[in-house]
Amino acid sequence: MTTEPNKTPAADTAAPSRPAASGALMPPTNPKDTPLQNKRRKALLLIAIVAIVLGIAWLLWYLVVGRWSESTDDAYVQGDVVTVTPQVGGTVTRIAVDDGMKVDAGQVLVGFDTNDSDLAYAQAEAALGSAVRQVRAQYRAAEAGNADITAREASVQQAQAAVDISRQDVSRRTGLVASGAVSSEELAHARAQLETAQANLAAAQAAVAGARDNAARAHVLIDNSTIRSNPAVVAAVAQLRQAYLARQRSGVLAPVSGYVAKRSVQLGQRVAPGTPMMAIIPLDGVWVDANFKETQLTKLRLNQRVELTSELYGDKVTYHGTLASLGMGTGSAFSVLPAQNASGNWIKIVQRIPVRILLDKKELLEHPLRLGLSMAVKVNLHDQGDGLLPTTTPTQPHLMTDAYDSALSKADAAVQRVIDDNMGSNGSH
Repeated sequence: MTTEPNKTPAADTAAPSRPAASGALMPPTNPKDTPLQNKRRKALLLIAIVAIVLGIAWLLWYLVVGRWSESTDDAYVQGDVVTVTPQVGGTVTRIAVDDGMKVDAGQVLVGFDTNDSDLAYAQAEAALGSAVRQVRAQYRAAEAGNADITAREASVQQAQAAVDISRQDVSRRTGLVASGAVSSEELAHARAQLETAQANLAAAQAAVAGARDNAARAHVLIDNSTIRSNPAVVAAVAQLRQAYLARQRSGVLAPVSGYVAKRSVQLGQRVAPGTPMMAIIPLDGVWVDANFKETQLTKLRLNQRVELTSELYGDKVTYHGTLASLGMGTGSAFSVLPAQNASGNWIKIVQRIPVRILLDKKELLEHPLRLGLSMAVKVNLHDQGDGLLPTTTPTQPHLMTDAYDSALSKADAAVQRVIDDNMGSNGSH
């Protein structure tokens, strides 16, 4: 009995210590309050804000700028590659230019040995002079034939007068024979004279017919023509022109102005007509072929404004141009082996269509481009353009050259000189 009161206080003293022990082992009631998780939450929030801002910025850019342009970097500089070929064959004796040099239209680039062409020209010149002199002789023969006809006709008139006189004499003497005033012998003599006069008349008339026939044959060669338009002279003129052009073409001319590339001709080489010897690149007329995806062509139109940059000059130089044409087919459609998609193993591939862009010539002069250079292209879609296809046909040649025009005029001058030298004093025909 005496110990029970002592246990109760002990139990009472031990009881308060349990809650303290249990409280020391429990985790914190709010895990979000840890520093690591607070930093993570702030980082995620910052990323979300940045993503939202970027999304809004991209949306604003697309609405204001992006949807009003189409761009591609699959674009390359292209241009005319004018192949220089000879019009006549020959042996190369001189080469005036080399790769990279500038040439002007009509400049002599390559020269051939001219010995053969000089001989042919001399022969043609002599043939034309001979033809002119022969035709002059034909005109002289025709004039002489006309004069002979006139003389023969005068002889016929004289013979006819003699016949008339003899006939009158015979008629008069016939009446006098009956009266005895004229003897029959005199009448016979008068009749003999009449027969002689008639024979002379017939001979004169035959001579006139022969003279007219000879004159007609002479006129056949010159009728309805002059010395310059006579067929024989015209044929000789054509031969001289051909010989002159052959001699002139022994110097191969530049058909256009530009810069030399791909020279392959060598001294002493024997070349045939049409053999490629070099190329001329007119860099002032280059353009850009931009290969747009077919999904990008929705708003592309002719004559839209285009901005371009090149890898050569970088972003420091911006070219301006216009959209000149939209390709009539994809690259694969015009390839040597077009794709065949009739098989079951078909994979859709987005096609590209070449779009030609013409550049500003002044900007090309300030910053020249070379064929094959890479370009970045951006088409301004604010400009509505002029449709997808051209609506008019060209009225002037797209490309032309007058480098060869002077050759024929010089040949005509040479022809005129030869004709004048062989006309003599009779230059009216």
